[in-house]
Amino acid sequence: MEDKKEEPQGQEALLVTPSLTYTVTVGGDLLTALTVVLSAALDVPTYSFLGYLSLMDALYATTVTPNVIVDLLYERKTISFRACMTQLFTERLFGGAEILLLAVMAYDRCVAVCKPLHDLTVMNQRVRVLLLLLPWAGGFVHAVVHILFVYSLPFCGPNVTDHFVCDMYPLLKLACTDTRIIALTVLASDGVTCVVLFTLLLLSYGVILRSLKDLSREGRRRAWSTCGSHLTVVVLFFVPCIFLYVRPPSTLPIDKYLAVFYTIITPMLNPLIYTLRNGEMQNAMKKLWNRRRK
Repeated sequence: MEDKKEEPQGQEALLVTPSLTYTVTVGGDLLTALTVVLSAALDVPTYSFLGYLSLMDALYATTVTPNVIVDLLYERKTISFRACMTQLFTERLFGGAEILLLAVMAYDRCVAVCKPLHDLTVMNQRVRVLLLLLPWAGGFVHAVVHILFVYSLPFCGPNVTDHFVCDMYPLLKLACTDTRIIALTVLASDGVTCVVLFTLLLLSYGVILRSLKDLSREGRRRAWSTCGSHLTVVVLFFVPCIFLYVRPPSTLPIDKYLAVFYTIITPMLNPLIYTLRNGEMQNAMKKLWNRRRK
């Protein structure tokens, strides 16, 4: 068994109604996904990817939040090694898949803004399916590599980790061997991936901003309503990732709060950001609500 030790300050931070947060997260993400599926007006690649992202956020939040809620009910926080590996695998799977999906969504936005007359041709059904499968494949490989790293390590010392989730750096501290090579590999795979993708995403939005001047005022407004929402989500997801993994392998007290932010808070904020900043999503939800009331 592996004990998960939490300091009083960390536990107080988690006592801010995690059950309500999880309910809002899953409810908001599923509502967004259902709106995309049921609304004919949103049957375009941009909103297909948004519905996919919402479903992925609901699954991503489920990897950590229910376990946190259960832990708050008990004074002694414990998790078995098998459950810890399951949590690590699913967190890496959905986290890696979401990073790649955000890159796919940025590519879709570039096509839609830079080639508005050809976007449906470029993003045809076959391409759309391939771009939806790519994040899952990348996330699966990412998760398997990390699991193999952990299973190759001997654990024979203390089994207490000062963290809310089973993450790589806290687990490496428990290993009874030199883990510097593995830690550097994690830094290279996670940190470099985050930096490269984040840089490419920012460059893609630079291209989009240059292209906006060629659009009409209404076109610029519509383009920015979706691009602005996506860019906000990208920053919320990538900045904690970069802080955690683009540094010498170590664990800091703030890591726990960043883990709570990108596994619990960010998935809750995503549907709010996309609905509050997007007029088409709001109109689609209103039409579906009015149709249901009739």
